[in-house]
Amino acid sequence: MSTPHPHTGSGEGHRVEVVRGTQHVKVTIDGQVVAETDRPLLLHETGLPVRYYLPPEDVDLTLFEPTDTRTTCPFKGEAAYWTYIGKDSGAELHPDVVWAYPQPIDAVAEIKNHLAFYDKTAKIEVS
Repeated sequence: MSTPHPHTGSGEGHRVEVVRGTQHVKVTIDGQVVAETDRPLLLHETGLPVRYYLPPEDVDLTLFEPTDTRTTCPFKGEAAYWTYIGKDSGAELHPDVVWAYPQPIDAVAEIKNHLAFYDKTAKIEVS
């Protein structure tokens, strides 16, 4: 089931821009490093903080499992989500903490399959 993305407006004056970055980005959840890269894609979108989209090979996907959640953004396409399950069976689950656009619209094609994290749950360090 796909729902509208909660942070999209009418589109009038809305801007989305993807820039290749060279910043070092490290993502941790509950103290566990889940991703680290020196080649993020920075997505600048009207009304939202910059989002760091990381190459899938720089994310430890063994710590996540896909969910059925889908949202649709008119400026990026349909997003798929993953829940943090951690290394141990006793880890606290964090539902839908990471997302990606498997088939983004042409205007942001470079973010295809790159992963972004909600900074309310994940600690995102940029240097």
